[in-house]
Amino acid sequence: EKRLSRFCNIEIIETKEEKIPNNSSPANEQQIKEKEAENIAKYVKTIKQTNTSSAVIALDIKGRQLDSESFANKFEEFANTGKSTLIFIIGGSIGLDNKLVKSADFIFSMSALTFPHRLARLILVEQIYRAFKIQKGETYHK
Repeated sequence: EKRLSRFCNIEIIETKEEKIPNNSSPANEQQIKEKEAENIAKYVKTIKQTNTSSAVIALDIKGRQLDSESFANKFEEFANTGKSTLIFIIGGSIGLDNKLVKSADFIFSMSALTFPHRLARLILVEQIYRAFKIQKGETYHK
């Protein structure tokens, strides 16, 4: 985050993850996803109200995978369409509710692997930093 601050303002908002009982049913997991989605949607709505030039990017295993250069190009694409604020949404341990995913401007998958959300956040922040370095024509580790 510290390195990234020279390129952009970053704010990380973490919502409460709902507890998932052992042996929970698919219906119970769907209720949990919906409750988490409600909490996330409140923050997204607030940000979008104060900054209408924003885009929502949902992280979902079914999303589009990009290499680092394509990820940087996606940032540039958003900027060229007037989207100066990017809102990334990382779900809890059972993922995001489909309604939240479908409402996103872009659905992104970092990998076919599953990561704990805190590790996903770390990887995402590093990739955002890398994207800015690529856009500026600066060197980065490949």
